[in-house]
Formats: sequence, C-alpha cells, structure tokens
Amino acid sequence: MEGGELWFRLYKGLQRPLVFRSFKGKFIYWGVGSIFVGLILTMVTAAITSIWYGLITAIITVGGGLTYTGIMQKQGLHQKTKETGIFIIPCHFKTKFKK
Repeated sequence: MEGGELWFRLYKGLQRPLVFRSFKGKFIYWGVGSIFVGLILTMVTAAITSIWYGLITAIITVGGGLTYTGIMQKQGLHQKTKETGIFIIPCHFKTKFKK
C-alpha cells in the first residue's frame, strides 16, 4: 500500500443471475406468486362451487400467470419503452456572440 491507497476486497455476490427452472431473478418471485394466487383461488372456488370448477380455475390462473411471467422475462429485467422513428431534440442554448 503506497501513497495512502487503501485496498480491500469486495463481495460481488453470485456473479450471475439466480436461475430456477428457466426463470431468472425477480421473475422467480413472479412465478411463485402466480402459483400461490392460483392455489388460493382454487381453494376458494372449490369450496364455493365444486372441485371441477376449482380445477379449471387452477389451470387458467397458474398457466396464465406462468405464461405472462415468461413473456415479461423475454422483454428484459427492467420495464423499457421501445420507440421507433426519428427524434429531433431542439437545442435550447442561448448564444452570447456579438458581431
């Protein structure tokens, strides 16, 4: 350590995103959440109507939630707007040149 420099190690985590059954990062929680909501709705629907309607509710809710999660994962980790076209940004500088 020369010149007053201070070096120390940094812990950088896993160095890769966490992956579980093709879901990455925050989308793992989205998938678990859709399964949990599907199970709750299935129990409520089965208790109120019948077991067959509960089964249909489970298939639609869990399948739809996991499909939506997969589609959102393909778009990326952060919400991005993809706009196409030519954009002209006006310049708002005031010049102080005198002739």
